[in-house]
Amino acid sequence: TAASTSSGPQAQASATTDRVSAKEFSFKLASKSLRKPGAVTFKLANAGHLAHNFHIAGKGTPLVGPGKTARLNVRFRRSGRFRYLCTVPGHAAAGMRGVFTVR
Repeated sequence: TAASTSSGPQAQASATTDRVSAKEFSFKLASKSLRKPGAVTFKLANAGHLAHNFHIAGKGTPLVGPGKTARLNVRFRRSGRFRYLCTVPGHAAAGMRGVFTVR
């Protein structure tokens, strides 16, 4: 597969961290790209008033309530463009989506 979840201290230590802020109805990523395939830990912080989640490459966080955070470890095994979105009904259509690029 193009991506997989990774866990454990070794996977987390070697992962790039990307902060993701969610609010109605947008995501703001600290970085929208990775220089080469590898591990990324997405740290989702919900700065909004509604519950949101973050899905990319077939993996996702649970619903995250206002003021709460979650982590998502993803290993990108190839270069490409990977769509991310909030899967709460209507949220992606309202703007909670984008593309993350692995070079």
